[in-house]
Amino acid sequence: MNTNVARADQRNESGLAVLTLDLDGHVFAIEATHVLEILDLVAVTEVPGAGPFVGGLINVRGKVVPVADLRHKFGMPQREAGIDTRVVVIELDLDGDLTTVGLIADKVFEVTEIAATAVEETPKVGMTWRHEYIRCIGKRGNDFIIVLDIGAVFSLGRLDKPKSTANAAEPALEAVAS
Repeated sequence: MNTNVARADQRNESGLAVLTLDLDGHVFAIEATHVLEILDLVAVTEVPGAGPFVGGLINVRGKVVPVADLRHKFGMPQREAGIDTRVVVIELDLDGDLTTVGLIADKVFEVTEIAATAVEETPKVGMTWRHEYIRCIGKRGNDFIIVLDIGAVFSLGRLDKPKSTANAAEPALEAVAS
């Protein structure tokens, strides 16, 4: 089944509510239904042997939450955290399990609605990133908003296994990181 056609059918007439954020000067969006909260950057505990995409953990109200770096997934250069850096805590379905993950964003802008008439399919050519990672492209004025298919980012991310063999103490993180 063509997933782009299925995605188009899932959009409702009122549009798409998204959280917009900045990564390396590009405006991305995550469907608002996935977002639990937005946090100032907190200390990230690195996990030895974890992959670079999900390489650390944070404490969110007493719960251990893996942290993903979308810059790595999209081949963007790494940079030091700045005053606007935030952690977007999301919940997504990974293999039937609701999973909480933190995403590092250079800046978080707003929750906004993209009108149904301003949402278009992802072009299969001319994109810097894998089209499977992009749910659709939203237009706002003269700007484009790249709406991520966050489930695909993490599902396809399972191909990005760490170079070292994961030990038995890391199965929970490996399920998200690999």
